[in-house]
Amino acid sequence: MKTASPPGTGTMRAAVLAEPGRSKVERVERPEPRAGEALIRLEGCGVCASNLAPWEGAPWFHYPFPAGSPGHEGWGVVEAVGPGADGALVGQRVSTLSDRAFAAHVSAPADQLVVLPRALDGRPFPGEPLGCAMNIFERSEIRAGDTVAIVGIGFLGALLVQLAKAAGARVIAVSRREYSRSIAAESGADETVPFGEPWEVEGKVQELTDGALCDRVIECTGKQKALDVVGKLTRVRGRLVIAGFHQGGPRTVDMQLWNWRGLDVINAHERDPERYLEGIRAAVAAVQAGRMDPFPLLTHEFALEELGAALTATAAREEGFVKALVRP
Repeated sequence: MKTASPPGTGTMRAAVLAEPGRSKVERVERPEPRAGEALIRLEGCGVCASNLAPWEGAPWFHYPFPAGSPGHEGWGVVEAVGPGADGALVGQRVSTLSDRAFAAHVSAPADQLVVLPRALDGRPFPGEPLGCAMNIFERSEIRAGDTVAIVGIGFLGALLVQLAKAAGARVIAVSRREYSRSIAAESGADETVPFGEPWEVEGKVQELTDGALCDRVIECTGKQKALDVVGKLTRVRGRLVIAGFHQGGPRTVDMQLWNWRGLDVINAHERDPERYLEGIRAAVAAVQAGRMDPFPLLTHEFALEELGAALTATAAREEGFVKALVRP
C-alpha cells in the first residue's frame, strides 16, 4: 500500500444511523484500501433527499446502518492507495461515489474517483448530485430557443435552471415555496410560477407561452402532485423528463394525455457508475466554464455529530435552505 503519511491509529469517527430518527457518532475501524482502492480523507458529504427515507424509517430498511451510510456525495483528499491503484492519486482532491461518506475516511475503487482541478481547491464539491444534474441536462436535449419548465426548485432544480439558461433556453420555474422561486430567479429563470393546484399551474403556463406550452418539462420533486401536472405543460411531441426521485410506493400518470400528445418521456436516473463519473467530469467542466455555479446553493453546514439536524433541515426546507453539507 502506498501512503502519503503514517497510518495513524487505525480508527476514525463515523456517523451511524442507529434507528429511524436517531444517529450517533462512533469510533470505528478505519478502512484500509484493498487492491485497486484508494483511502480518502473526507472533507465533506452532501445530504441527499434520498437519505430522508432511511432517516424517517420504512419496513424494508435494516438498522443500524453501516458506519458512514447512506452518505454518497463525498469529496476529499486521497491519503493512500492499495495494490494496483495509481499512486499518483495520493494527495489529489477527488469526488467519490462511495455510499459510506458520512465519516472521516472512506475507501473506494480508485477507478470511481474524479480528480478535482486546482482551480476548485478550498471549494466544497459534492460531485454525485452535480453529476446527476449534468446527466439529466444531457438527456433533456435542451437547445437554444426552447421553452423549458422546471417543476420543483431545490438544489437540483436550481442547477438545471442555470444549465438551461446557459444553453439559451427560456426557463419557467415552478415551485411551491416563495423562497425557492427567488432562488430560481437568481439562477436565471425568466418566469416563476407558484405550484398550487394543477389547473392553476397549467393555466399560468398556457398564459406565459400563448398556448404553445413547453418544449421540455423537467420534473424534480419526486411527488405524485407534480406527475399530475407535468404532462399538461408539455407540448405535442415535446420531451417530459422525470428527474425526481420517486420512492414510497407506485405512482399514477395520465397515460391517455401522454399518449395523445406523443410525448417523449425520459426517466433520467442512472445506475451505471461510469455514467455517474461522466456526469461528475462534465460538472467539473461546467463549473470551470461558468455554466453552473453550485456554491451559493450550498447553504448549510453541519458537523458529523449533527447529521440528524442536517437531515431534519433537509426535510423541513425552511426559508434560506437549499442544500446541506456534513463536515467530518
